[in-house]
Amino acid sequence: MNYAEIKTCDIANGVGVRTTLFVSGCRHRCRGCFNAEAWDFEAGEPFTQAVADEILHSLEPTYVTGLSILGGEPLEPENQEVLAPFLERVCTAAPDKTIWMWTGFTWDQLTREPSRARTQYLERILACLDVLVDGPFVEAQKDLMLRFRGSANQRLLDVPASVATGMATEWHDIDLFSTHAW
Repeated sequence: MNYAEIKTCDIANGVGVRTTLFVSGCRHRCRGCFNAEAWDFEAGEPFTQAVADEILHSLEPTYVTGLSILGGEPLEPENQEVLAPFLERVCTAAPDKTIWMWTGFTWDQLTREPSRARTQYLERILACLDVLVDGPFVEAQKDLMLRFRGSANQRLLDVPASVATGMATEWHDIDLFSTHAW
């Protein structure tokens, strides 16, 4: 797996201060994508043990809330094989940090429908996530007022609750941000 970028003090991709990993490779190719440079699986640099160690080290300060994984597409099969053990390592080393992930796949595509994302690694990855932003970016539904997502079709899902019930369960933001009226 390659990665396109790492941000170690990100406040745009999840609650609080986060480390954000942008993986390379995406077959969705959403029109208007903010990160089309990361569509190429060869973009960026190889994700090595040293890079994984660097990310874990960046999560150590108490002010860092967690890790965010974007793309490209983290749930492309080529990326899952590397992300599953890495995310498990993060959960073990930093159990107090949250893990958020963005994907162009919908919850149903991940859990019910046939899709290329349904690999032997998917359950391991989902078990590590706190929040999943699901669904492709749809340019016609672009809304700059939405928190943590780019288009109105995308949802912020509470992954542990969704796994427990088998149904996509929305993540609830603080009241101040729960509507556009702030």
